[in-house]
Amino acid sequence: MFQYDLVVVGSGPAGRRGAIQAAKLGKKVLVIEQGKRVGGVSVHTGTIPSKTLRETALNLSGWRERGFYGRSYRVKQEISAEDLRRRLLITLNHEVEVLEHQFARNRVHHMRGRASFVDTSTLQVIKDDGEITQVSAASVLLAVGTKPFRPDYMPFDGKTVLDSDELLDIEELPRSMIVIGAGVIGIEYATIFSALDTAVTVIDPKATMLDFIDKEIIEDFTYQLRDRNMKLLLGQKADKVEKLENGKVELTLDSGRRLTTDMVLFAAGRMGATDTLNLPAIGLEADSRGRLKVNPETFQTSVANVYAAGDVVGFPSLASTSMEQGRIAARVAIGAVAKEPQKYFPYGIYAVPEISTCGLTEEEMKERGIPYECGIARFRETSRGHIMGLDTGLLKLIFSLKTRRLLGVHIVGEGATELVHIGQAVLNLKGTVEYFVENTFNYPTLAEAYKIAGLDAWNRMGDIKSEL
Repeated sequence: MFQYDLVVVGSGPAGRRGAIQAAKLGKKVLVIEQGKRVGGVSVHTGTIPSKTLRETALNLSGWRERGFYGRSYRVKQEISAEDLRRRLLITLNHEVEVLEHQFARNRVHHMRGRASFVDTSTLQVIKDDGEITQVSAASVLLAVGTKPFRPDYMPFDGKTVLDSDELLDIEELPRSMIVIGAGVIGIEYATIFSALDTAVTVIDPKATMLDFIDKEIIEDFTYQLRDRNMKLLLGQKADKVEKLENGKVELTLDSGRRLTTDMVLFAAGRMGATDTLNLPAIGLEADSRGRLKVNPETFQTSVANVYAAGDVVGFPSLASTSMEQGRIAARVAIGAVAKEPQKYFPYGIYAVPEISTCGLTEEEMKERGIPYECGIARFRETSRGHIMGLDTGLLKLIFSLKTRRLLGVHIVGEGATELVHIGQAVLNLKGTVEYFVENTFNYPTLAEAYKIAGLDAWNRMGDIKSEL
């Protein structure tokens, strides 16, 4: 007999959701976490810290009020790293307490230590004090997440050259910063520090950024970044990074250009945290980035009783989707029925401004040959936008001309990650342009932008009754 029905390695979004789901179905579950506290990367160095940092920066800098009071307006004149850290610790403590209570309430056992496979049903756990124990399980769910990619040529020192995990522990805010990597993490931190009036430069070898987002949204986003004097050096690579005697850092680009800055954030990719799992012991192999291949419907690996979910399986690497992946994997692992996740899910980028999207982009509509029409609303067209002092913000809806169904919703601006759920619901419930035209929205709200965008598209698509 096995000690547990399910052993979960990792307590991030996928791990905790999977563990609690199995426990609610009456199974005996153990969670193994090597960090000091439960929560995983999401709680301690990833999702929650970066979003808390963002909220603190926007509040203390007075960013949201500058539309009324000017760019020099600040709630706190001198913002320190300690100001940012204080709110962060309060938030993290609360998150951990909630998670520990959830584990206790659902009778989920948890153990602190580093896990590795002995065989397909046995895991060895090395605890902090050196004690070694073994646990056995009918099924194993790997939810180990990722860690920053740290190439050898980067002179990381935790002070002037950092990865995204180390950034949370800085002692003072830099006057200038260069971010290497224009992916989601790089852009989020770059725009947050820009809002704190740090002079930010973003470097990436690719000539474009965030290619999975609708191009029109990225064009609007890029304009906003350049308008506040952020430098975007896309299509350029940092060939050499050197720490100088005066404490600054010098970067030499492949174009020969040299840049000097107070701090460098290297945010060009992450690696699956699978290197300590002893995967060869069970015949499992990770790819070059440490990620595991799984069945996208069941999240089962090539080893029958071993499952993987969350960032360790790759795109989309979102806390929200990781939670659903963990829940589905746990259900399959214990023999319960599991439905395939909804086809369209929201993607949120917590930059300044926010970007959120769900469904097909305009570029994908063209590639698939689907006749379509777009509706656009700008936040400054809404009364709520006037009240909030917004002069930026864009909501874009994409409809099929044949079925009139909503197929894509794309937003850049204040509250984008909240607003997108209206479009997500209509999209997944196969709603049409008439939903936005015929329904009443609270006034004044930013959500009213949906009606404006719907009418914008409807005016060009024509009344459905006239076509019958």
